Amino acid sequence: MESWSVEQVCNWLKQRNLGELVPKFREEEVSGAALLALNDRMVQQLVKKIGHQAVLMDLIKKYQQQKSGLESLTYCETASQKFPEVISGKNLKSFFARHKILQWTSSYVLPDFPYDVKCILAEKKCPDHSMRIRIIEFLQADMTKYLEGSLYPNSQQYNIVVNALLQAYPFLDEDGNGFLLWKRALKDRFKYIRRPIEDDEQVLRNKCKFGHRRGQSRKSSFAENKLDDVQGQVEEKPAHLKGSAMDLHIKWLNQEYMKTQRNWEEVGNRMNVTIEIRRKMISDKAPLKDILRLFPFLRCPYQLFREFQLLTHMDIHKKTVEILEIYSENILSLYVVRNNPINIMLQENLKQHTEEDVLKYMKMTAACLLLPEVFGDDSSLFAAMNEEVKAVTPVLEVKNPFDVNSCEFALYIEREELAQLDDCTMALAALVAAFHVFDIPFPKRIHRTLNFLESLVFEVRSPASLP
Repeated sequence: MESWSVEQVCNWLKQRNLGELVPKFREEEVSGAALLALNDRMVQQLVKKIGHQAVLMDLIKKYQQQKSGLESLTYCETASQKFPEVISGKNLKSFFARHKILQWTSSYVLPDFPYDVKCILAEKKCPDHSMRIRIIEFLQADMTKYLEGSLYPNSQQYNIVVNALLQAYPFLDEDGNGFLLWKRALKDRFKYIRRPIEDDEQVLRNKCKFGHRRGQSRKSSFAENKLDDVQGQVEEKPAHLKGSAMDLHIKWLNQEYMKTQRNWEEVGNRMNVTIEIRRKMISDKAPLKDILRLFPFLRCPYQLFREFQLLTHMDIHKKTVEILEIYSENILSLYVVRNNPINIMLQENLKQHTEEDVLKYMKMTAACLLLPEVFGDDSSLFAAMNEEVKAVTPVLEVKNPFDVNSCEFALYIEREELAQLDDCTMALAALVAAFHVFDIPFPKRIHRTLNFLESLVFEVRSPASLP
């Protein structure tokens, strides 16, 4: 089935009385490989009738189970029959390694997650950024246990673990892209774990193979040179830390970022100590990925807010909450936004709820998203709602903004996700903070909106007002 063309898939549907689905499958170019990769959400998008959805998923499931069972039952027998002369010497070791993978596949079960993770999963809530990291950390540790200490899973093993996660918790499969996102996060976690290791033979062998020098982690030349430059300047000032001490602080921050339980007080202390080198890199226009690699805690929203406070002595999250509470009703009453799709969507959703807190949250969310419209700015440079982020400058990604159970906010910079955010107030605070922390100028097509927010945050004497 994997090698079937789109037409072969369509013929297969007709044979099973699912001919109504053929036009849609042709339009979406569903081949055999794509058919087997469909998940529940994709099937719901392709197939409108629940009965057809159930039949299609059952057929796919039965085929996969049959294929898996046949492979596991006949693998050893067919291999020995077809290649009797091959399974000897070095190849014998390879043969048993592949057989071990099959055993690993059949025996894998998800780890017993900690209590707080279980609570989030039980409530079927989409986890925030920190909770995602915790889930990935436990999956990585569990895979390492199954692999008997190896830090190099193969693609099949990644697939097994991610499939197990999404089958147990289907709501984690966001918009049908969950598989790729969770797999990438899991692979990145293994990379982070391997990077500082200097005494594992397998890790060192692979580092040498791919160009790493023994005992050293990989650094981009720009970041490495910039770090050396700043350390040289620091050494000239006796009151400041020496370069080697600064390096130790950065190494500690990277190691602490990988932990499940973090010492946030110590994180704050070390971020204070290293702010000079960080500001030097930012003012010299170091690539953002290099800054985040050395100081990964800038990905945590409250550390981003804390960095803003170190620079400006302002609590931006608190100020943003106040701004939205004060201005949300005024913004929603303006004539310019009356017929805006966001406002129409808000009014429809308000009818479905009676709880005062929920209504207030929805109005603040709508006011936040409507700000660029109020000032006649380009809203695509402010937030991408239920669509792909295209702006390079800091921008919000917003999904299902008025669905209390599934709304999501994220901050993107250079089209890469920086942080997951809890609500509209945190999202708006993170957006304004990112421009200041990373020293990014306001784009002209959004500057009126951002100037308005900035004037309120900094409590200037004559703040900007609504039009």
